[in-house]
Amino acid sequence: MLQEPETESFSGREHQSQGWIEIICGSMFSGKTEELIRRLNRAIIARQKVEIFKPAIDNRYHEEFVVSHNANEIRSTPVQFASDILLLIGNCQVVAIDEAQFFDQDLISVAQKIANMGKRVIVAGLDMDYLGKPFAPMNDLIAIAEFVTKMHAICMQCGSLASYSFRLDNSDDHVMLGEKDIYEARCRKCFNEGMELRKKEKN
Repeated sequence: MLQEPETESFSGREHQSQGWIEIICGSMFSGKTEELIRRLNRAIIARQKVEIFKPAIDNRYHEEFVVSHNANEIRSTPVQFASDILLLIGNCQVVAIDEAQFFDQDLISVAQKIANMGKRVIVAGLDMDYLGKPFAPMNDLIAIAEFVTKMHAICMQCGSLASYSFRLDNSDDHVMLGEKDIYEARCRKCFNEGMELRKKEKN
């Protein structure tokens, strides 16, 4: 069961001054954005002021909306650089950032500064790249966050628990936008088997 930070335990002035960082991480198709939208909707129902940001590069579904694979959506502000977020948060109480792996390293200090202002920061993104290695800046954000939720998908090869994003083509580009036409969620075993097969094909 997902454990959401117990924000309801804070009350009044204490809640307003208590800033922190929450991370929602995992592979592709694990429900990260779905979980982000769920938390934001709860904050909105509680009449909290919310601002949502996403990298301008990610326009797979919509230029302005954050959209999950299940087609749930919420309006967001696309930005080029992490530092732009500081200029746009205004007097909101909750700041959400989706697809954090596509931002520059400044996102780490940006998230810290926002949390230090007493705001709740929710960050969602891939924790590993297509090679199965830590995906910056998510790896550093995970280290400094108060709360980390690891989401899992279902392996598209064997049906086991999946935590890896396997790229189906042979491109070596570190960042490549795509969906099920380019990526599969895979368990450790099926991911490693796929990587070994790719090495043999390249040789």
